[in-house]
Amino acid sequence: MAEEQRDLISDRGSGVLNVGDTQRSGLGRKAAFSTLSILVALLIVGQAVTIYYVYQQSGQISKLTKTSQNLQLEALQRKLPANAKPVNKMKMAKANTPLVMSALHPAPFEDFSAKAPASNKTEDLVKHVLLQADPSKMFPELKDNLMDNLKRLRSTMTHVDWKSFESWMHKWLLFEMAKNPQSEDRKAVPAAKVLTKCQAEATFGTDLVGHFRPQCDENGDYLPKQCNFTTGFCWCCYKNGTKIKDTDTREKLECPGE
Repeated sequence: MAEEQRDLISDRGSGVLNVGDTQRSGLGRKAAFSTLSILVALLIVGQAVTIYYVYQQSGQISKLTKTSQNLQLEALQRKLPANAKPVNKMKMAKANTPLVMSALHPAPFEDFSAKAPASNKTEDLVKHVLLQADPSKMFPELKDNLMDNLKRLRSTMTHVDWKSFESWMHKWLLFEMAKNPQSEDRKAVPAAKVLTKCQAEATFGTDLVGHFRPQCDENGDYLPKQCNFTTGFCWCCYKNGTKIKDTDTREKLECPGE
C-alpha cells in the first residue's frame, strides 16, 4: 500500500515538471519570434528611409542639372548679337548642340597656341591672345568711319558690355588728355643763349679800322693764339682772354694748347 502511494506521488511530480517545461518552451519560442519580427520590421523601415532619401537627392540633382543647362544657354544667348531674332529654347538647343558641347567641353589651350596669328600687326596679335583665352569671342568688321563703327559696335553689344566699353573709352580719353603737351599760350619761352665774353666781343665789336676781334673756339673760350690782323701782332693768352706777358710778336708764334 505504501509503495502504491509513493508511485502515485512520483507520477504526479513528473507530470507537473513536464507541464512547466512545456510552458517555458512555448514562452521562449514566442519571445524569439517577437524579436525576429522586430528586427525584420526595423530592416524594412531602414530600407524605406534609405530609398526615400536617395529619391529626394536624385530630384535635387536633376534640378541642379537643369538649372546649370539653363544658365549655360542664357550665357550663349547673351553672346549673340543684340539684333538677332529670338528663337525657341528647344529649337536653339537642337540647332546649337555642337556649340553647347564646345562650351561644356572646351578644347585644350594647347590646340589654340599652335595656330599662329594672321600677321605681326598689333591688332592680329591681340586677337590671337583673346581667342586663346576664349575661342567664342567675335570681332565684327569695322570698315566705316569712327561714328558709324561705334554705332555698329553698340548694336552688337549687350547693355552691360556697352556700358563697360563706355567706361573704358572715358578712361582712355583722360589718359590721352594727360599725354598731350600744353597749349601754345602755356609753353615756356626758351631762354636766350648766353654768350661768353669772347663770343660777345667777336659778335658785337665795332667795325672801326684797327679794332681787335678775338677768335673763339667751339666752347666760346679764347683761342690760345690771338692776332690783330690790322697791326700784324700776335700773342698767346689763356682761355679767359688774359694775355701772356712778353708773347707779342710779328714773327711766327706757337702757343701752348694750339
